Amino acid sequence: QVQLVESGGGLVQPGGSLRLSCAASGFTFSTYAMSWYRQAPGKERELVASITRSGGSTDYAGAVKGRFTISRDNAKNTVDLQMNSLKAEDTAVYYCKASHSWRGSYWGQGTQVTVSS
Repeated sequence: QVQLVESGGGLVQPGGSLRLSCAASGFTFSTYAMSWYRQAPGKERELVASITRSGGSTDYAGAVKGRFTISRDNAKNTVDLQMNSLKAEDTAVYYCKASHSWRGSYWGQGTQVTVSS
């Protein structure tokens, strides 16, 4: 049974940091590219960051570049998102996604991040 379980969300003040983690099981993690998406109230889900199967290449949305860092550990089947210098506009539900070129993709259930004073 495929599972992607996000954790680490919560309430943080502007300028603060959070580290999200996604634990994967039920599939061969190292053969999937991984990414983090977010969806704010009333807005479409958007790509935040992605990382290749080996972890050798990453990509970021312009709004988070320089503040967020995606990383993965293929031995532990986890992908993390380190978020620094958080802003109110980063408030959203954050989702983990696993993507394979021909096997399809899987989504986690999401974790809420709220940036507010």
